[in-house]
Amino acid sequence: MNLERNSIGDNGAQALSEALKTNSTLATLNLAVNSIGDKGSQALGEALKTNSTLATLNLNSNKVWIKGLLAFSEAYKANSALTTLELRSNNTTGKIAPVLLESLKSKTALTTLNLEHKSIEEDEGRALGEALKTNSSLITLDLQRNSVDDNGAQVLAETLKTNSTLTILNLYNNSIGDNGAQALSEALKNNSTLTTLDLQGNKIGHNAAQALHQVSLTTRCDIRR
Repeated sequence: MNLERNSIGDNGAQALSEALKTNSTLATLNLAVNSIGDKGSQALGEALKTNSTLATLNLNSNKVWIKGLLAFSEAYKANSALTTLELRSNNTTGKIAPVLLESLKSKTALTTLNLEHKSIEEDEGRALGEALKTNSSLITLDLQRNSVDDNGAQVLAETLKTNSTLTILNLYNNSIGDNGAQALSEALKNNSTLTTLDLQGNKIGHNAAQALHQVSLTTRCDIRR
C-alpha cells in the first residue's frame, strides 16, 4: 500500500495501526512524507508487535523522534516478519545510538535499515559498529549523507572483520578520508561477505583509492569511489 505524500499525521497513523493489528495480508506500507511524529510511530510500533505479515515499512521524511525510535526498536525484536525499515530524514540526530542501534544486537528479522541523512555522530558510529559485530540478520545498511569521518570508517572497518551477513554498505557523501579508506581496504581482505561498498562523494585521495582498487581486484566486493 502506497500512501506517500499525504497528510496522514499521527491520528491517521494511529488508525492504520489499529487495522494492522488484525490485518493478515498487507506486506508493504509506504508512509513517507506524512508528518507522522512520535504518537503515530509509537502506535505503529505497538501494531508491529502482533502483526505477522508486514515486511516493509517506509517512514522516510516524517517527524519520528526518540519515543518513536524506541517503539520500533522494541517492535522488531518481537516481530518475525519485518525485514525492511526506512527511516531516512527524520528528527533523530544524536539520538539513534541508545535505542535503535542497541536493539540490533538482538535476534531480529530485519535485513535492510536505511539511516540516510541522520548526521550520525561519533558515539553513534561506535554503537553501530558494536551492534553489527553480533548482528546476524542485517544485509543492507544505508548510511549515505551522514557525518561519518575517518574515525567512524575505522570503527566500521573493525566490524567488517567479523560481521558475516552484511552485503551492501552505502557510505556515499560522508567525510571519509585516506585513513578511513585505508582501514576499510584492510578490513575487506578479511571479509568474504560484502559485495557492494559505496564510497562516492567522500574525501579519499590517490593512495587510498589505489589501495581500494587493489582490494577490489582480489575480493568479490564492488567498491564505488
